[in-house]
Amino acid sequence: MKTKDFYFELPKELIAQDPLEDRSASRLLVLDKKTGAIEHRHFVDLPNYLRAGDCLVINDTKVLPARLIGEKEDTGAGIDVLLLKRKEQDVWETLVKPGKKMKPGAKVSFGGGLLRGTVVDIVEEGNRLIRFEYEGIFEEVLDALGQMPLPPYITHQLKDKNRYQTVYATHSGSAAAPTAGLHFTEELLRRIEEMGVRIARITLHVGLGTFRPVKVDNILDHHMHAEFYQITEQAADVINTARQSGCRIISVGTTSTRTLETVADEHGFVRACSGWTDIFLYPGYEFRAIDGLITNFHLPESTLLMLVSALAGTDHVLAAYEEAVREKYRFFSFGDAMFIL
Repeated sequence: MKTKDFYFELPKELIAQDPLEDRSASRLLVLDKKTGAIEHRHFVDLPNYLRAGDCLVINDTKVLPARLIGEKEDTGAGIDVLLLKRKEQDVWETLVKPGKKMKPGAKVSFGGGLLRGTVVDIVEEGNRLIRFEYEGIFEEVLDALGQMPLPPYITHQLKDKNRYQTVYATHSGSAAAPTAGLHFTEELLRRIEEMGVRIARITLHVGLGTFRPVKVDNILDHHMHAEFYQITEQAADVINTARQSGCRIISVGTTSTRTLETVADEHGFVRACSGWTDIFLYPGYEFRAIDGLITNFHLPESTLLMLVSALAGTDHVLAAYEEAVREKYRFFSFGDAMFIL
């Protein structure tokens, strides 16, 4: 299976640069995975496609303001540090730009010394392990100094940090937002619950590896980076009750999907657990855990587009994407949504 099989033409002007003022005002393309039939709606219409007893599975991870702009202490040169993964209490795996001169022992300062870091090691793919020093609570220092780690295709400055968080974000740890959830408002979630739709909250901390481009010709040669997930007893009970009742499990986002498919047994039941997943879902995969998916529009030749194609079929998905381009849908993180059912 070739990476080029998942290519489509996308005009640059369709890449959304800013979030809409009203989260639920985004457009919604509804795709029937069996027939390929398409409907054009708005996200606020989502309840029309849900039924009492359905289970909506959301990812309640919270994005860290993980981008830090600092300077080397010996030269004053500007340094851009992106926190990727906490390794110990004050040691983080980071992506550093420019990285060549940031060798073990190099020191960097942020916010006039409110936060200082020392490179302690160089690891896989040139990432740096940095040990941080600060006074007080790290998360509070980070909240004061850090910026949201927006994807490189977003060039506009984000005015409100909360717009790159879901309204239900709870557990800090992500380097990127689970963007399918950005369309929900608290009011829309209330409406959905009042319909009798169950909502299960699970956690997967999104790493940048999810969005790294596929650089191999054959997708089977691509390696996914591992991400941490957690499913509580309560969430597992909600999901399994819906499954036992013969109701639909609808995943909000590819991150929720990857978590559920990692832990589901052959009958689609899940268990309370936590761990790391590097599952890669592509056409030919037989889904066990989910019946439907709410997701954004993804980059050409990306693992996320491959996951969506695994659920709805590559031909149906690429035809839907071509229709979305013709209809001038907004793409990627701050863009519009798709509901595959």
